[in-house]
Amino acid sequence: MADSSPLKRQSPPSSDAPSCDESLVHLDNVRQVQSDVIETEKAQRMADFFSALSDPHRLKLLSALAQQELCVCDLAAAVKMGESAVSHQLRVLRSQRLVKYRRQGRNVCYSLADDHIMTVYREVADHLDE
Repeated sequence: MADSSPLKRQSPPSSDAPSCDESLVHLDNVRQVQSDVIETEKAQRMADFFSALSDPHRLKLLSALAQQELCVCDLAAAVKMGESAVSHQLRVLRSQRLVKYRRQGRNVCYSLADDHIMTVYREVADHLDE
């Protein structure tokens, strides 16, 4: 059996998303991408990461932190949320290593965890502005 010949399967019932009229599996294409498909464990970690970004309050916190490091009090005032609510959301962001903190006397200052987070934030913001 030749690798380049597609395998035919019955088409699934129609849905709202466009799909092929006839389901053909192109084995060469499948083999090319299959080795680079992420493992389930990494996919779950990525899903958890994106889940942390799925809340508008957390995104507002990230947008403030994308500008500069802020203590919890200033962060709460900047995004117009209570300090308790901000602390809760920061806990979620910390659990996914999106933000980091440092103590400065009696205050706790937060910043984005690293340049990767800044890049993700800016790329998504730019994409939405297109």
